Amino acid sequence: MAREQWSSRLGFILATAGFAIGLGNIWRFPYMVGTYGGGAFLLVYLAFALFIGIPLLTAEVSLGRQAGASPIVGMRRLSGSARSPWNLVAWCGVAAGTLIQSYYVMVIGWILGYTVMICTGRLDGNDPAALAGTFAEFVATPGPVLLCTAVVLFAVASIVGRGLHRGLERASKVAMPLLLLLLVLLAARSLSFEGAREGLAWYLTPDFSRLDSQALLAALGQAFYSIGIGSVAAFGFGSYLHRERSDIPGNTAIVVACDTGVALLAGLVIFPALFAFGLEPDAGPGLLFLTMPQLFAQMPAGQIFGGVFFVLLLLAALTSSAGLHEALTSTWTDLRPISRSRASWWLAALFLVLSIPVILSQGPWSHLRIRGLDLFQLADTLSANVLLPIGALVLLLYISRGWTFAAFRRDTNRGAGRVRVTAAWQPLLSVGIPVAVLVVLLSGLGLFGA
Repeated sequence: MAREQWSSRLGFILATAGFAIGLGNIWRFPYMVGTYGGGAFLLVYLAFALFIGIPLLTAEVSLGRQAGASPIVGMRRLSGSARSPWNLVAWCGVAAGTLIQSYYVMVIGWILGYTVMICTGRLDGNDPAALAGTFAEFVATPGPVLLCTAVVLFAVASIVGRGLHRGLERASKVAMPLLLLLLVLLAARSLSFEGAREGLAWYLTPDFSRLDSQALLAALGQAFYSIGIGSVAAFGFGSYLHRERSDIPGNTAIVVACDTGVALLAGLVIFPALFAFGLEPDAGPGLLFLTMPQLFAQMPAGQIFGGVFFVLLLLAALTSSAGLHEALTSTWTDLRPISRSRASWWLAALFLVLSIPVILSQGPWSHLRIRGLDLFQLADTLSANVLLPIGALVLLLYISRGWTFAAFRRDTNRGAGRVRVTAAWQPLLSVGIPVAVLVVLLSGLGLFGA
């Protein structure tokens, strides 16, 4: 059977952007900016997204197009052997993607639960202690979280099971413009508050005294996390591209620009409003679940504002999860004679089972620790800080040793427009980016061993 292809350039861009744009943009990016002091962190992050994010994403997508198959089968085809060490590119990505999906769907379940609670007026944002108690009670009670996670997986499996065109591509064409529209409206509303200008200045004005090695490492890690570098999704999306007519460098530059733009807009939604209502920007991971409901409680029409914000977050998380699910589904269908629909639903069942220990680790199993990490933290650390960087390093080695830079440049530029791979990319891909990836990996191993 002939492999499906994207119906249009727009379909590929929106689906790939939908994968990249998720919790990393609207949840993680704002609290990282808040933690590391605003504008200076923002500038460093933008530099990493430009000089590391675009080349690495381009390389992954190009490798997928060259293979014309899902990661495992594709790398076997390119390397010529099922035992080639280059296949680690695929296996690390599949392992990382499986771990990420097992806890990512739980976090989306939290967001679904909070969306329902804030829309029905069940969150008391005027009492911070009560709000913290509500969050702690919700995440520690397995039943409701498991139910919300099952609903999330039902939605994801339904999207992916419908096929590339009627499923992920169609969903992304609806969700991504809606997401952007909601963000722009919320940013405009946030900037209209009295006192918002102070928050805008804090967000956009660099204070380089706040930059240290930890902040630089955090910005680098955020670029990997947000763009989705090293996972199987970009490889899988590339495998659906036409071998001659698709503009990989130009398309991936647009995807990274969209991903970064959504993160910037999320900051414009959150920080002007936080300063306008006298709340602190450095609340850390709790910025979304603890600080934001307090913010909505103080706003005129705050319940509506909060409901729209959490629906927006839910949209971003669902498209991101569906993108990863798509890549894993195509991996299974390439390896075994099974229909897309059946593979999608079986994978959803698998992820529901895998999510159970992660969900329990926030409640009844919270005492279970491996090297100081609960099961949620362990899955996050192994996937994001170990498996993804290893896969990215092997990919970079393959470009220089297996593919060769000259062949990579020639193949990637086939069908390219104004944005092209040039000779200036070679030192980035052979030295600069591998060093950056190695820093992330060594940091991850240090965290894992803590």
